[in-house]
Amino acid sequence: MNQKKILISGASIAGPTLAFWLNRFGFAATIVERADSLRLGGQNIDIKGAAQKIAQLMGIEDEIRAADTGELGVRFVDEYDNTKAELPKGESNIGTSELEILRGDLAQILYNHTKEDVEYIFGNQIVSLNEFEAGVRVQFQKGEERVFDLVICADGIRSRTRSLIFGDEPVIRFLNLYVSYFTIPKTPSDSRWARWYNAPNSRVVFIRPDNVGTTRASFSFLSEPKGYEKLSVAEQKAILKEKFADAGWEASRILAELDNNTDIYFDGISQVIAPSWSKGRCAMTGDAAFCPSPLSGMGASLSMVGAYILAGELSRHSDHKEAFAAYEKLLRPYVNEIQKLPPGVPHLAHPKSKFGIKIFNTAINIISSNLVRGIGKLFSNKNKLPTDDTIVLPEYWKAALEV
Repeated sequence: MNQKKILISGASIAGPTLAFWLNRFGFAATIVERADSLRLGGQNIDIKGAAQKIAQLMGIEDEIRAADTGELGVRFVDEYDNTKAELPKGESNIGTSELEILRGDLAQILYNHTKEDVEYIFGNQIVSLNEFEAGVRVQFQKGEERVFDLVICADGIRSRTRSLIFGDEPVIRFLNLYVSYFTIPKTPSDSRWARWYNAPNSRVVFIRPDNVGTTRASFSFLSEPKGYEKLSVAEQKAILKEKFADAGWEASRILAELDNNTDIYFDGISQVIAPSWSKGRCAMTGDAAFCPSPLSGMGASLSMVGAYILAGELSRHSDHKEAFAAYEKLLRPYVNEIQKLPPGVPHLAHPKSKFGIKIFNTAINIISSNLVRGIGKLFSNKNKLPTDDTIVLPEYWKAALEV
């Protein structure tokens, strides 16, 4: 019996997770990635809830723990670096999670566990897709043409492959927040605690420790859509210098590192809303299909869950259309729940005035108080996320043992 050949676009989190499970279920998976190699940069991501269970099933949970950033929690500071409130690790769903890892480190772990069984094509991308009765004819940018049984889009929020399949049907919902992430040298003032600073006019400066001897920095600010994500890196750096020149605290130190920085990421925080996740022999998962935005704290976890379910349903159904329909029926309610951001987000965390900043820090202090934590434990398991109740992971993995 011939293996079904499945092409996956994107080698970050969703793509390799999908390939891992497809391989376990007896499919032949190929991953194409536009970058010349793994993209190992990026900021902290959380692996929690159902995704932690998937990591256990994949045998990578211990590796994720070993690559932990070492962050002890988040301190909310004023312009003089005085701590106004703090959330120790694991004490709140809005602070540092139990499994906190750099995005690039997780991508490396997933690659290491798939590279022997999965074909990786780096430095290339899909430029056209032509479906026929028996498969999908794929034209790659570098000239090669190949035929696959199915094609899965598993890349980013602004996926080019998604556009080839679905056109403009999926909507990118901007949340009126711009954010920039990048890496800067570590200084003596940086500890294992992340530090969050609110500047007036709805600006935030955030620095976090990593496990490689540097510091991860970010700027964020409220704004109506300006198209900043379409600008050149030099233009984006100029905007950050203008926006944060008078922010105070350690903003000047961070801005001074911008000119020599090569790993800057600048984008509008958004969600992807797609009425359908499949079309014919093509489907999508991860951020390309249902990005919940970093504000949810569930982006990487949702990517892993979606990939596991998609692979599992493909293993259960010989007809890809039935598999795609079952995948969407099971996952859609979970995605809808995660995309429901709390009221006031992101505005509550980006107060405009000094008085608003004081209220915000006071609220964080209350949340982190021993009394509030004690009351919360009486009514709920602190390790259980509200979104965990909305999905029960099917035991696809049992079938993988039989392959």
